[in-house]
Amino acid sequence: MVKPDEPETGSPGQVSRRGFLKGASAVLSSGIVAGSEVLEAGQTQSGAKIVGPGKVPITLRVNGAAKSLSLEPRVTLLEALRDELELTGAKKVCDRAACGACTVIINGRAAYACAILAIDAQGKEIQTVEGLAQEGRLHPVQQAFVDNDAQQCGYCTPGFVVACKAFLDKHPNPTTEQVRTGLGGNFCRCGTYAGITRAVLQAAKQSKGGQAHA
Repeated sequence: MVKPDEPETGSPGQVSRRGFLKGASAVLSSGIVAGSEVLEAGQTQSGAKIVGPGKVPITLRVNGAAKSLSLEPRVTLLEALRDELELTGAKKVCDRAACGACTVIINGRAAYACAILAIDAQGKEIQTVEGLAQEGRLHPVQQAFVDNDAQQCGYCTPGFVVACKAFLDKHPNPTTEQVRTGLGGNFCRCGTYAGITRAVLQAAKQSKGGQAHA
């Protein structure tokens, strides 16, 4: 420890602990001041525009239709779907991107809606479970879930259905092992995995060109 009456530097070429701390504090303070000036100017150091914290206009394209909303930038896609658009199929369960109950399809890929800000989902094609049925007819995956009793409490079912649809779009002829691996990001607390696996294999067979393997 450096005492008050000790010099700021030790031997030539060395810096004392006090001198180091003073220098570090000066660098940190200058960064904070510079950062504050940038924020007051309404942009980040990279030049990106800052929005919020109040509501801002955004447009989401959901199930083929453009939806205009006014949201705070902190609002997640899941919250926007459920609270603003009344599309409640995607469920808010863990809210930590761990269970898959909020799965939606974004630009053809399965994604956790709770882990994406609504403002960042602009300009992308979003599909929810509500957009799967067409002209009053269930999607093959939805029908397969019914046929194979692939649900119990049903709370995780919408997320599983959407995840299965995204999986089959990329793997139209899956094996049982591929199904189990491909749906590893979704969890069913009731344990209906056997029924879900059978449902995916049935949907694969019923889909055009699908020849699922046992």
